[in-house]
Amino acid sequence: MTLMGWLQIGLMAVAVLLVVKPLGIYMARVFSGERTLLSPALGPVERLFYGVAGVDPKKEQGWLGYTLAMLAFSIAGFVSLYLILRFQDLLPLNPQGFAGVGPDLAFNTAVSFVTNTNWQSYAGEATMSNFSQMAGLAVHNFVSAATGMALAMALTRAFARSGSATLGNFWVDLTRATLYVLMPIAILITIAFMALGLPQTLEGSVVATTLEGAQQTIALGPVASQEAIKQLGTNGGGFFNANAAHPFENPNAIANFINIFAMLMVTSALVYTFGEIVKNRRQGWAILSAIAILLVAGVGLIYWAETFGNPILSTLGIDPAMGNMEGKEVRFGQALSALYAAVTTGISNGGVNGMLGSLTALGGLVPLFLIQLGEILPGGVGSGLYGMLVFCVLAVFVAGLMVGRTPEFLGKKIEAREMKYAMMAVLILPLSILGFTAIAAILPFAVSSIGTSGPHGLSEILYAYSSATGNNGSAFGGLSANTPWFNTTLGIAMLLGRFAYVVPVMAIAGSLVTKTRAPASSGTFPTDRPLFVGLLIGIILIMGGLQFFPALALGPIVEHFLMLAGQSF
Repeated sequence: MTLMGWLQIGLMAVAVLLVVKPLGIYMARVFSGERTLLSPALGPVERLFYGVAGVDPKKEQGWLGYTLAMLAFSIAGFVSLYLILRFQDLLPLNPQGFAGVGPDLAFNTAVSFVTNTNWQSYAGEATMSNFSQMAGLAVHNFVSAATGMALAMALTRAFARSGSATLGNFWVDLTRATLYVLMPIAILITIAFMALGLPQTLEGSVVATTLEGAQQTIALGPVASQEAIKQLGTNGGGFFNANAAHPFENPNAIANFINIFAMLMVTSALVYTFGEIVKNRRQGWAILSAIAILLVAGVGLIYWAETFGNPILSTLGIDPAMGNMEGKEVRFGQALSALYAAVTTGISNGGVNGMLGSLTALGGLVPLFLIQLGEILPGGVGSGLYGMLVFCVLAVFVAGLMVGRTPEFLGKKIEAREMKYAMMAVLILPLSILGFTAIAAILPFAVSSIGTSGPHGLSEILYAYSSATGNNGSAFGGLSANTPWFNTTLGIAMLLGRFAYVVPVMAIAGSLVTKTRAPASSGTFPTDRPLFVGLLIGIILIMGGLQFFPALALGPIVEHFLMLAGQSF
């Protein structure tokens, strides 16, 4: 580890902190229906959308109506994207003449983008037409992220309101998230990316002559716009198979900085938005502090593991103090590769600027564990906030048990009903991740897709189902996942991770919004102080350890000790 590396990481932290408050306040005003700087230009467009869709923006929904609207929208999105992929050979903007996508891969991809997972069992530049990239994938990069933001705002209102029956209007929240937040910022980032050299064209490819005189076909397309919303909406699906390690997606250090900054800005600011709407900014800062502590710890562990290197190299006459550079972009080095790996898995992004499977055993363990925690550091756009609020409910419940009082969070009593729903939500992750991993690890045709033997091979399977269930989308590498088994089961895992998680969360919101918000008393456990931050961190780590430590011990942990003993995989 070097001082320069830590300065680069620190610069990113400062940049994100500077934008959290102003962007958080702006989004609070957007979702509260207040006038903003963009209202004169976008207000008429918003009203036009409501008129065409027949939506009454003043009519709010209860938790069940809100949830059913979200599910209906997601089903319609899945069907439309599935059809686009299956019949892309008959649709326009297909200069490469790509065939329609096969049924199992189309199912996997459609589920992936609808759930904001963006897992890719294909090479984008060799599989997807420009029409599929833009009308299919890019559209869902916007609306799946906006759906997560809408759900987070519904849960936020459950804490902010007192004795109410409604949580807002899904169609209004979806429209405002897309129109006022994601679209304007994505346009600015797209322009910046184009200025830095990312292609933005409808041409399918160009032919170049190499120094040896050979002809090389270089894939092109609308890359800059796809890359902007990929990061901003914490989607992560790359235009190219190499993702952000490809020079057309990530050409230089400035582009790399913008990539990471775009991942963090909206999802971090939403935590401040929560504090603003519930009229307790200290609460927003407290939750953000817990997120920052865990994320920085993750970055530090990866950075340390990668600079520590592999002692086996000493037997080959190579100084292990040089660290592990396998699978990393030499332009970015260990520090920015560690930062990118932790951020992309601490949030629900999944983009990579290096190969995670090439990290050292402990370096690879951290991204895996960050996903398994539920991707709440700070998590996907919207999904990270409501995931973290579930842990806040669990933390105050534990605190209530300690002092023998009915737990409260922001004046709302947390009772048996809320705890049952919270446990239903958090237990879906280990059920899907460990269940599918156990089945795949004993099926010969599934094991045959593993690229590496030993504990690293188990990590490949475990990472795939963790990434799918956590709606992350990154891959450990080495696993040939484009098979009917993995396409289907990973798709099911994505559905469980998104919808089997969020429905109980919305039930919590429906229960809490009807309760009267009680004022704080002398016996109230303060949830905006360092003690609560520590308790929240402890609950997150304990839950993650209890659920996943045995599986991690069989994978990256045992691989680390075998590396120290001189064996590699």
